[in-house]
Parts: sequence; C-alpha cells; structure tokens
Amino acid sequence: MKKIGITLGDQAGVGPEVVDAALFDLTIPDGFQIEILGERLDGVILGQPTRETAQMALESLEEGARKLNSGEIDAIVTGPVAKEGLHELGFNFPGQTEFFADRLACENHAMCLTGANLTVALVTIHVALSQVPTLISQEEIVRVGKLLADFCQQKGASQARVAVCGLNPHAGENGAFGHEDIEIISPAIKQLNAESQSAVFSGPHSADTVFSHAVNGDYDAVLCMYHDQGLIPLKLLDFDTGVNTTLGLPRPRTSPDHGTAFDIAGKGIAKSSSMRHAIQLAIDLIT
Repeated sequence: MKKIGITLGDQAGVGPEVVDAALFDLTIPDGFQIEILGERLDGVILGQPTRETAQMALESLEEGARKLNSGEIDAIVTGPVAKEGLHELGFNFPGQTEFFADRLACENHAMCLTGANLTVALVTIHVALSQVPTLISQEEIVRVGKLLADFCQQKGASQARVAVCGLNPHAGENGAFGHEDIEIISPAIKQLNAESQSAVFSGPHSADTVFSHAVNGDYDAVLCMYHDQGLIPLKLLDFDTGVNTTLGLPRPRTSPDHGTAFDIAGKGIAKSSSMRHAIQLAIDLIT
C-alpha cells in the first residue's frame, strides 16, 4: 500500500476546502491511501489567519517531513501557507521548496511547475531580480537542467526536448544586451548535451517566443533563468492545472500552484483543480 500525505496549509485559507473538493472528485487507485497530516482546527474564522493557524500549518509540514524521511508516506502534497505567519514562528525558509530540501537533506534540488500546457523549471527562485545575473552560473544551469530532464522522463518522455531560456531580451542578441547568454548559458547548453544521453537541450531561446513553441509541442519543458520568467507564462496558461513540484527530493512533493486566497476562503468559489492535479501527479510519480 502506497501512502500520500496531504497538508491543509493555513486553515484560514482555501486549503481545507480545495483538499476536500479534490478528494471528492478524484478516484484514488487501488493500492493507494491518503493521509491528512495535522489536526483540523475548530473555531477558525475563514479569511483571518492567526498564530494558531500558522502553528498548525508548520506542525503539519514538520510531520510530513518526518514521515517522508521515515518512509511512512511515499509522497506529500502540501496545501498553501502564509509565509508571513510562518516567519513569525521562526520558519527561516523562503518557501516550502527550501523547507523540504533542508529537512530531507537534499542539496541537489530545484523548483518545477507543470500544467496541462507547460512545464518549467527555475535556475534561480526566490531572490531579488537584481541578484539574478550574479547567481546564474554554468554549473547551476547544468545542475537544474539535468533534474528537469529526469522529471520529463518520469512523465514519459523517452528523449526529453528541453528549451533553455536566455537571460536578456532576445537572448542577448549576440551581446548587444548583455553577455550572460554567450558566456554562461550557451556553454551550459553545450555541456548538458555532451553529458545527457536521454535529453536534447537547445537555446538560449528568447523568452518572448519560446513558450509559444513549447505550448505547440516543440518542447517538453523550458528551463528558465528566474522566477517570473517561468511563472508568468505558466500561470497565464495553466493557472487551474499548474502544480509545483520539488525536483531532486528522494520522495515526491507536489503542491497546487496558488496561495491561501484568504479573501475568498469559505465563499464556495475556490477552484480545486490545481489541488486535484497535485494529488494526481503525486500518484503518478510513485506508481
């Protein structure tokens, strides 16, 4: 029996209702079991997060990490949390991606988002845009690119086609708009192709056109240099189906690609489709 743990996130948000709705709509395959991590709180006022709701969200994450490490669960799906509330409790991570990488002692990890139309992975994640050029390196592009190719294989691509985004407008236009694309990204692509037998990497591609080609089926995934470069097109096209997954972990972690949505919690209008896809991806990855 394979077990998937699910956290409810901050229970003043939409987490509990989208989890319940997703599980109602999904048919869980034989041989799989769902476990809700943490306690359901009484007296929560929807839309009004408190220290108690943040504390339970944190305890649920810690429980999930312990059970992933021990093998009590085979995968985890995490509900949306309010980082401000967690930070007040001493949560010293930019997000859940970094939390699970720390708790599972995984140094080789990356953020990936996948939906019905696009799959993207990020070389840099939660950093100021001004820092991005200083953090991009050939080594990091190669590292994340390999993780992304492995994920494409897990999803069924025997020879993954990965488009690599440039950093600058028009991928630098031969040095007219910066030299990172020539000096860092292009050598990384050459290294990836030299070291990868099950994937083909191309680029650097101009970010203003590559996603259209990916949606049309020319690529299985796009490797992006920074957060918004990948998440803007992903959320534009796959807001209701997008799933966040942490590449490189010893066991899968997925989550819906939306936040706590305190403003609509309990109003019956929160869509559960992203949570449903997150649970389904967790099932697929351990099948």
